[in-house]
Amino acid sequence: MNEYLASDIKFLKGVGSTRAEVLQKELGIFRFTDLLNYYPFRYVDRSKFYKISEIESDTSYIQLKGTIKHIEEVGALKKKRLVATFSDGQQEIELLWFKGTNWIKNTLKINEEIVIFGKPNHYKGSINFSHPELDTLQNRLNSAPLEAVYHTTEMMKTRRIETKVIRQIIKNALNHERYSIPEIFTDEFCKKYKLIPRNKAFQYIHQPPSQRHIEAAQYRFKFEELFFLQFPFIRKKMIRKEVNHGIKFTTNNTSYAHFINQHLAFKLTNAQEKVLEEISSDLYSGKQMNRLLQGDVGSGKTIVAFLTVLRAIDNNYQASLMAPTEILAIQHYIGLKELADKINIQIGLLTGSTPKKERIELHKKLLSGDIKLLIGTHALIEDTLAFNNLGLVIIDEQHRFGVAQRAKLQSKGIQNPHVLVMTATPIPRTLAMSMYGDLDYSVIDEMPAGRKPIKTVHRFGFAREKVLDFVKEQIIKGRQAYIVYPLIEESEKLHYKDLNNGYDELLLSFPRPTYQVEMLHGKMKPSDKEAKMKDFADGKTHILVSTTVIEVGINVPNASIMIIESAEKFGLSQLHQLRGRVGRGDEQSYCILLSSKKLSSNARTRLQAMVQTSSGFELSEIDMQLRGFGDIAGTRQSGLDQLKLASLNTDSTIAEKAREAVIEILSEDSKLLNHQNLYVFMREKQGYTDWENIA
Repeated sequence: MNEYLASDIKFLKGVGSTRAEVLQKELGIFRFTDLLNYYPFRYVDRSKFYKISEIESDTSYIQLKGTIKHIEEVGALKKKRLVATFSDGQQEIELLWFKGTNWIKNTLKINEEIVIFGKPNHYKGSINFSHPELDTLQNRLNSAPLEAVYHTTEMMKTRRIETKVIRQIIKNALNHERYSIPEIFTDEFCKKYKLIPRNKAFQYIHQPPSQRHIEAAQYRFKFEELFFLQFPFIRKKMIRKEVNHGIKFTTNNTSYAHFINQHLAFKLTNAQEKVLEEISSDLYSGKQMNRLLQGDVGSGKTIVAFLTVLRAIDNNYQASLMAPTEILAIQHYIGLKELADKINIQIGLLTGSTPKKERIELHKKLLSGDIKLLIGTHALIEDTLAFNNLGLVIIDEQHRFGVAQRAKLQSKGIQNPHVLVMTATPIPRTLAMSMYGDLDYSVIDEMPAGRKPIKTVHRFGFAREKVLDFVKEQIIKGRQAYIVYPLIEESEKLHYKDLNNGYDELLLSFPRPTYQVEMLHGKMKPSDKEAKMKDFADGKTHILVSTTVIEVGINVPNASIMIIESAEKFGLSQLHQLRGRVGRGDEQSYCILLSSKKLSSNARTRLQAMVQTSSGFELSEIDMQLRGFGDIAGTRQSGLDQLKLASLNTDSTIAEKAREAVIEILSEDSKLLNHQNLYVFMREKQGYTDWENIA
């Protein structure tokens, strides 16, 4: 980093040791570079002077020029306030100060022309300004028309370091005699991607001559942020493709063709066939497959995974499928065993609760190669577990696993096994391309033919009795229902319906032996969970009362009703996943969202979105707008929280451009030999430590 940017902030004019300590503690500003990268969050137009008569009830921050006519201290010592009468020559208003009154009183002078800036308050028919910003008319006329506004903290305000002070010290930094901002990209690159020079961008974002200059500076810095966000992922992917020689499959018939021709009971969708072609291209390329398969609930990812397993088996390799929960692993095992039995393929199930005797036998069959597909939980990465010839690793709901866990499972292959990671959690495309840029990306965006859309409604709690009457009508018709609660036990802090109380109440509405109501939650023994799920799948249980343990993977076609209690407690992704547990059979299915009457605007938006659309991809976009991209699908990780200006929600076009730029540079110059400024910047940039292998 050059000497100017690396300079200690305390040596900047207007800062000093005391202010430097506050800036370091409150904003993390230690050096000149930190200060320049502390961007404004908005701008105000200071070119216009308002008249008091022009102030309306919804008027925001404005400035007026006039004179102080009277100054008075009002109130007792502890509640003392300073009141000044301000006149614009036609009308008068009051200016109020509750803190720093002595300093303000000594600053103000009667009949001296000043400029005030702030947000007008309306109180009992009169207008006042509380703690307005003060300036001289001459100083204001010599200042820029557009003025940057910065976030400050309460601590900063008590130390009199407000936005005006930050604006001034940044001005001092920009006017510093040693002001020097090295360019990152080449002139040709900047011209191609329409990036203004970096030194100009800092000037324009802090001291903009016009709105056009603000936009140019923001574009430059947004591009940079999205470039550096995606760079490590794309680089990792390109190195892997170059270095990691994978298993090259050669055979493409036998079990795969036999199953499709003789045992596939339905026609694959065009989206499924497209994804299978993409996967096959990887498997037969000689390069290691690392592919993310995204598909909405019920889109048919499981059959794609099974057909991919058959590709591995046809080439004399074993496969593994790791799921995040025992219930999901068991469900996969039950469903896939039914398919595997049709073509005499032996598969196994390994979880933390697998008995020792079964575990020993499983290990033997796995090592001998008799078991072709092993399904399980984290138990699959135990050190004692060994495969005969692992060639394919499938990870379901991949965002629930850490990188180290996935790597450990891959390491059980003799050569780099192919990797397919799947998720039913819809992720906005821009987020998926950015945060999973090290993976190739496939999406099943088409639902199987004949699926009836799930009817989703929102009801308030007082309609619960009618909802339960509807459940009884459906049970008489032979259907089954899920009722999901957000908590196992009652919470005093969170007034949401809880599982235990809800279960007891339901037993009163659905008495035995006429109705069979069972409870399922994550704290139960695995054997008990399996038994409860089996009874429900076999139709012995009419209503399954559960927590979100059934969020993914449960497949009971006869279950046609999903009731979600305290639906306002759940995020959009969870609500959509829970809804996906029904609608898997031929009958019309329903999702009923029960909530309290008091809803936040955010919760109301979520519930309305659930009623209005059944598309997980549309809901993921809404979810990203509500929550921010960092929390979607558990993707809060290094890089995302470094975005200060850019948003994957609103800046997808810039993200695509930045991605294109990263690929262009790495394709032509993977070691950055012709991009030395970029190389130096990335080595020095805080938070990036993986550039040792670039050059």
